[in-house]
Amino acid sequence: MTEPPAARRLPIGERWLTLRNRLVASPCFQRWAAGFPLTRHIARRNTRTLFDLCAGFVYAQVLTACIRLDLFGKLADGPVTGADLALRLGLAPDKARTLLLAACSLDLIRELPGDRFALADLGAAVTGNPGIAAMVEHHALLYADLADPVALLRGESGPTGLSRYWPYAGGEPVGSEAAAPYGALMGTSQGMIAQDILDACDLSGIRHLMDVGGGEGAFIAAAAARLPNARLTLFDLPAVAERARLRLDRAGPGERIVCRGGSFHAGLPEGADAISLVRVLHDHDDGVVQGLLRAAFAALAPGGRLIIAEPLAGTPGAEPVGHAYFGFYLLAMGSGRPRTAEELSHMAQAAGFERVKEHKTRRPLLARVLLAHKSGI
Repeated sequence: MTEPPAARRLPIGERWLTLRNRLVASPCFQRWAAGFPLTRHIARRNTRTLFDLCAGFVYAQVLTACIRLDLFGKLADGPVTGADLALRLGLAPDKARTLLLAACSLDLIRELPGDRFALADLGAAVTGNPGIAAMVEHHALLYADLADPVALLRGESGPTGLSRYWPYAGGEPVGSEAAAPYGALMGTSQGMIAQDILDACDLSGIRHLMDVGGGEGAFIAAAAARLPNARLTLFDLPAVAERARLRLDRAGPGERIVCRGGSFHAGLPEGADAISLVRVLHDHDDGVVQGLLRAAFAALAPGGRLIIAEPLAGTPGAEPVGHAYFGFYLLAMGSGRPRTAEELSHMAQAAGFERVKEHKTRRPLLARVLLAHKSGI
């Protein structure tokens, strides 16, 4: 059979890819590959990967059940028998065992001899970081918004739960009541990465740091410990800045940190020699981001530096986090998009910044850092 003209015009690599995909799609080939010694490992790995994609929601719900029942907290002091856990979880023994074995299969906990269970590394990590549990609970909104992903992609799903949760994404006024849930979530999630970001930055010589979009102050509070002699300003929407002031006053460093309310659309307070944008830019569309970068450039003192920290698309080893997770999260949110380090570097340069360079973090999946400079002339 003669190939159609369009197929003949394809580069040889793409023609080979098309033929290969037809072969892999064949049920007969799949069955053969699963039994042939040289292809068996690949076939089984691909089968597992595809099944995990299908079952991912169930795995996430197992984690949600563990968190809501405080399973990890109940194991924090050491191994517990299955019977005791059933009582503590308030579940029938057979239902408790279903959960326990599911959690074991996901490496959240581990089964020990004598029908006992203990934390595994992943479960222990959850107990040490409340931000993880907060994000898992928050995902209930995301799952509801993704119930019909095609409708979401076509813009036919109507207002989403995430767009109501993050009202500033749609340009709506944000009052104290609306700011409370997302402000608390930002605080717990920023606490996960604040030290990583600060470790990656050169803070020497900073006299005045302004954290823009700083939420309830988790990052600026962490920075205060690294900059004992610097002025510190948190800038966010008025309702959020007021919540930050109250939280920082209770936590201790409030007397050193000035919380200012306003909208960056109207410009930023001038005079800081360092501005930080921690997990801010990916929430906004390109025009808004470019405007914010220009406002940061205008507000910085000559020779000042801009710190950009957020999860980025194209992170090696974490590619699905950028375009799959954040791509659809921000789609449901109704604002923003994942960007690569190269894209943000070009946008910063277009705003006037020079010497844009990435500084490595301990956990790039959670946050990568770009440092940009304003000319001192």
